[in-house]
Amino acid sequence: MRQPAVYVCRPLPGRALDLLRERCAVHVWPDPEIPPPREVLLEAVREAEGLVTLVTERVDETLLAAAPRLRVVSNVAVGYDNVDVAAATRRGVVVTNTPDVLTETTADLAWALLLAAARRVAEADRFTRAGRWKAWGLELLLGQDVYGRTLGVVGMGRIGRAVARRAGGFRMRVLYTSRTRCEEVERELGAEWRALDDLLAEADFVTLHTPLTQETRHLIGRERLRRMKPTAVLVNTARGAVVDEQALVEALRERWIWAAGLDVFEQEPLPPDSPLLSLDNVVLAPHIGSASFTTRARMAEMAAENCLAVLSGRRPPNPVNPEALGGLLP
Repeated sequence: MRQPAVYVCRPLPGRALDLLRERCAVHVWPDPEIPPPREVLLEAVREAEGLVTLVTERVDETLLAAAPRLRVVSNVAVGYDNVDVAAATRRGVVVTNTPDVLTETTADLAWALLLAAARRVAEADRFTRAGRWKAWGLELLLGQDVYGRTLGVVGMGRIGRAVARRAGGFRMRVLYTSRTRCEEVERELGAEWRALDDLLAEADFVTLHTPLTQETRHLIGRERLRRMKPTAVLVNTARGAVVDEQALVEALRERWIWAAGLDVFEQEPLPPDSPLLSLDNVVLAPHIGSASFTTRARMAEMAAENCLAVLSGRRPPNPVNPEALGGLLP
């Protein structure tokens, strides 16, 4: 019996590759750190029926046209802004993602960035390693308190809620903004809804958890950064382009805001000439929001399960465009 061909854009942790190899002819790009070059990917998908991607792979009209047999794009991420979902749907290609499993891990990382930026942890580490610590000082590396302050959550989805729950341990007041008010969240967390501009003006810490869409691109730009407190910290574990990076650099340099903690950027990896690299009041991480052993392995296995379901004629656990399922719909 012929096995469907699946191209995997990076080695996968856990049991994911074993699951795929049991039922498919699998080809894997071997480099765990560098994604396949565009020309390699375009050639590789010519015979592929399944494609397992990361956020680094651009699945657009050009790639889809080069893959006439493609039936499923299984993205190892909860976000899928790297995939032209509308183009995939027009071609009957199912797109899937890996929600839920990375929620708590990403929320942990958001808090790590928040605390590190507020208390200058990364800066203090560099200071100590450089041999600049000569004596205990009353005003050495002063930071901002977190306990009892106000947290503003932009986007109260799964990850936003997980971040807000953690604020209870710090006795923080929680504000949130989203497209619609959520009474359940307000009851559970005691959160208060605010329009975005009001939230930015009130919050001591602003954490971003909105997907990247045409409406949210550069949602946080120059004018909105100006609305924030000069003691405020901005945290972004969503998508880099939700923030106007050039405006953020200006805000950090000129101290419109206290600091930022960033796990995502408009261009990834961060270019070596990025002005962010020269700033002490920003904590930078290389898109590691979901990077725990357990979570990354489960994400990969979930992507494999999504891919196998479509190739077997079954509804996948996590379809992004269920309208592309056609006869697979129950």
